[in-house]
Amino acid sequence: MQKDSKIYVAGHRGMVGAAVWRGLLAEGYTNLIGKSRKELDLKDQKAVNSFFQKERPQVVIDAAARVGGILANNNYPYPFLMENLQIQNNLIDAAHHNDVQKFIFLGSSCIYPKMAPQPLKEEYLLTGPLEPTNEWYAIAKIAGVKACEAIRRQFGKDFLSLMPTNLYGPFDNFDLETSHVLPAMIRKFHEAKQNNHAEVILWGSGTPMREFLHVDDLAKAVIFSIKNTLPEHLYNVGTGTDVTIKQLAEIIQKAVGHKGEIIWDSSKPDGTPRKLMDSGKLNALGWKDSIELCQGIETTYEWFLKNQENFKEIKL
Repeated sequence: MQKDSKIYVAGHRGMVGAAVWRGLLAEGYTNLIGKSRKELDLKDQKAVNSFFQKERPQVVIDAAARVGGILANNNYPYPFLMENLQIQNNLIDAAHHNDVQKFIFLGSSCIYPKMAPQPLKEEYLLTGPLEPTNEWYAIAKIAGVKACEAIRRQFGKDFLSLMPTNLYGPFDNFDLETSHVLPAMIRKFHEAKQNNHAEVILWGSGTPMREFLHVDDLAKAVIFSIKNTLPEHLYNVGTGTDVTIKQLAEIIQKAVGHKGEIIWDSSKPDGTPRKLMDSGKLNALGWKDSIELCQGIETTYEWFLKNQENFKEIKL
């Protein structure tokens, strides 16, 4: 791709899309397209087709999705399934019918079976039952992966999927009802610190293990995928290391400066016992993460402090 190739970033105002946008600009790409939800409803098939026919992007990065943590996935299964299917199907099909040269579909490590061997390899897809607390989102994302694989197999087009591990960073969702574990902890510890270092109650036992990737490292993987023709349709994107939820809480507590007690509510679900990804295929091609977890959490908390008045909250 040339630096003036027309690149459409779907979801460019979200955490992932914004990071990809920043990364592309930093790399010198000059012809970027982004549309807000008000400007283009990605659930509207006719509107999406008209947009592609008019703009004719050469590269499409699908960073648009309805996302959320365990609570949101549990409480709102239908929109997590249906809206994600509508968004990605419209984008993939419009890209296929409008001669998009490269399509990058972004998903999540939750596509893999709950009890799959660790670390998770790409070939473990569809080998067992999913984690019940987020299966609706996972099923939608699996459909997107298979759609891109089908187009690649049948038509020889450069459609591929990147499956990142748990992401965090600037522009994350810090709403306590719908956010993922890391941003939710940042907000909880911060508010407890402001409240005379009050105790913080966290879900589960603290024993599950999770892997976390800074969103800017994912953006670098996306740009790497734009610059190179990758031989397979599906790649994991992670760090290769994980921590327990308890260790994560302690790292965040230290970064925030909270001095109070942590209480674990074991009546609440833990989710998948462990989710560590094997990113060896992408590493072997030349991409590697670079932002260490403690450093990334510290900079994310700095961003949180500067943006408390206008950070994103998602209401369902």
